[in-house]
Amino acid sequence: MRQSLAHAQTLCSAISRYRPKILTDFQPPARIIAAASYPAQSKSCAAPTRSECPLAFFNELDSYAMSDGMDTRQIIEGVGLDPRIGTHYNNPSFGYGGYCLPKDSKQLLANYSEVPQNLIHAIVDANRTRKDFLSDQIIAHKPAVVGIYRLVMKAGSDNYRQSSIQGIMKRIKAKGIDVIVYEPVIAEEEFFGSRVIRNLDAFKAEADLIVTNRVTDEILDVADKLFTRDLFGAD
Repeated sequence: MRQSLAHAQTLCSAISRYRPKILTDFQPPARIIAAASYPAQSKSCAAPTRSECPLAFFNELDSYAMSDGMDTRQIIEGVGLDPRIGTHYNNPSFGYGGYCLPKDSKQLLANYSEVPQNLIHAIVDANRTRKDFLSDQIIAHKPAVVGIYRLVMKAGSDNYRQSSIQGIMKRIKAKGIDVIVYEPVIAEEEFFGSRVIRNLDAFKAEADLIVTNRVTDEILDVADKLFTRDLFGAD
């Protein structure tokens, strides 16, 4: 432990010498904390998992409202009036995703294998439950062809690794429903066994139902075909 801490302190000392170069984008400059390897790993897993808490909460609030035919937007806006909660991270989605979030929360859960806990396990389970619920909602529409509009997590991104919509897509395909994909950042002709269509107009025409995590202006003309939980137009 002492050796690991000494290594961390040496690294921090080296980083500090180059602080003007590597931390110029942070205002104020980022704080550097020396920590042994295991606490450092715990922090790196705990921070993303903490950020998943409000995402999972508002997603489950949305599932509750959908199940009872209530207006999710009204409920969330009311909840956000509490200054302790506010209006950030409150836009429902298909679940949290990306390269880090699911992996880090699962790693943190593994670290808790010998520790009494409920919340960490619930955060991991909530993501799977959300995808199951929304997939069932989509399947209930009985579409012949489902179009997946963008695999990326948010507008302006080109990262679709472990994106939440992929979980929705795989659940739909497992029910035998034909799925097509519109994703400009993919060079391949197929993604997970589904055709990638590069012409947006052709994509809109072929899909009976278009599933999108976030709505953009270029698909507003087919609003009657959209399935989304994007209520506030924010990432």
